[in-house]
Amino acid sequence: MMSQASERRAYLAAQPELLRAIRRGIEKEGLRVDASGNLAATPHPAALGSALTNPRITTDYSESLLELITRPLPDAGTLIGELTDIHRYIALRNPGEPIWNQSMPAHLPPEADIPVAWYGTSNSGMLKHVYRQGLAWRYGKVMQCIAGVHYNFSLPESAWDRLADGDTPRDRRDTGYMALVRNFSRYAWLLMYLFGASPAVSRSFLQRTDYAALLTQLSPDTYCLPWATSLRMSDLGYKSPVQSDLQLCYNDLDTFTARIHRAVTTPWPAYEAIGTHRDGKRIQLNTNVLQIENEYYSSIRPKQTTGRCERPNTVLHQRGIQYIEVRCMDIDPWAPAGISAETSRFLDAFLLFCAIEDSPLFPQPGFCQESQENSALVSREGRRPGLLLQHDGCALSLRDWAQEILERIEPYARLLDQHAGEDGHLTALAPQHAKIGDPNHTPSARLLTALRDEGQEFHDWTLAQSQAHWAALQADGLPADTLAAYDQAARDSITEQAALEAADTMSFEDYVEQFHAALGPEPVN
Repeated sequence: MMSQASERRAYLAAQPELLRAIRRGIEKEGLRVDASGNLAATPHPAALGSALTNPRITTDYSESLLELITRPLPDAGTLIGELTDIHRYIALRNPGEPIWNQSMPAHLPPEADIPVAWYGTSNSGMLKHVYRQGLAWRYGKVMQCIAGVHYNFSLPESAWDRLADGDTPRDRRDTGYMALVRNFSRYAWLLMYLFGASPAVSRSFLQRTDYAALLTQLSPDTYCLPWATSLRMSDLGYKSPVQSDLQLCYNDLDTFTARIHRAVTTPWPAYEAIGTHRDGKRIQLNTNVLQIENEYYSSIRPKQTTGRCERPNTVLHQRGIQYIEVRCMDIDPWAPAGISAETSRFLDAFLLFCAIEDSPLFPQPGFCQESQENSALVSREGRRPGLLLQHDGCALSLRDWAQEILERIEPYARLLDQHAGEDGHLTALAPQHAKIGDPNHTPSARLLTALRDEGQEFHDWTLAQSQAHWAALQADGLPADTLAAYDQAARDSITEQAALEAADTMSFEDYVEQFHAALGPEPVN
């Protein structure tokens, strides 16, 4: 008798149009730096358009932290091609400030001098700015300068008719995506082992004095954890102690959105002590556990697109899951765009595996502590010889479990290749097998080896990598029509921002209240 996963694969094999309708997109962050690798102190370049309204180039936390956004695209080659083109455009229009091609930050100024992103004077722009001011008060600015690659993935709605249970297409879609999220949570540690590329930091990152004692000093300006894969995803990176007790439910969307609602409406004493205003200006949106839904740090999120003044949690509950966003990928310092087509193809096979394989519900309250602990352990000690993880309450070696998972992913890689007319997804598995066989092949090990062998500081090595990529991107250039299209998008975005600013008639305080009211009542199961 065929397993349920085998039946689902057979169904997709007979419906090639469903696999061709898979979409993937990328949101890639990167710090602008000067020629010495110091954080750029300049405003967002005007040549790149408005950070508020340009659909391809915006900023994340800091004015210096670019975010490059692709469209949802049908294959990995096209995806990485578009992401690379956006990098080329920035390199041509802002040549003097390379993008730092590493997740852990470049040399940072004193925390007070790290600029918070500015989006103009419209209410929607001010909302984004004040939200980021609140992040600074809550977590500090240094942590917010950590960068990563976010990978968006969706299956066509009709695929869920056979891949998930439910009475309506919407029910089946939500059930299927939540099953994908649960499996991703179980196996996310594997991505941190295979692709984690942030085992080291520069001294300037250690402005919080408690960090230095936890790390090994590799050289005068470089600190590391010797077996780490991703300091970015560890408790030394992009983490919040306040959020550590937020155990969201991944068993169903209604409970998930209800718990997020609770977090964005429940006051937190330390944030109440900060207050919402200083010197007559708003410094955070509210004093709740989360100011807004996007403040929740997680390795994966169920997502739905939102419009102006819409709340992500509300539209997620009302319209259901549209796609998932993978948030645990480090920037690849060897890839000019921060991620390679090979990695994208592996992620597609991995995520299809997560969507189709059996995904039992988590025990109540619907959160898997074991999975979280495995990910935390691998981020800090993933290359430690003989490392054991917890699998259904039993100890299992990382190496054995990783090998088993790759073998289970292989049929999904074959399935994707079958309908792509290539062998790229299977080919993408080979280097992952090599990393499991020998941890020295992992990006984290390769980076530390390069620092030792070349006698370089983490900062200097990363700056050289980033400058070499920048020079190559400039040399490659763009076709005239592509360059003109990006230029036009930049101009249009400036016009659009100006129109938003001219159209606002409501006070910002009233707009914030309207934004909070848009959350609505807590979703009911």
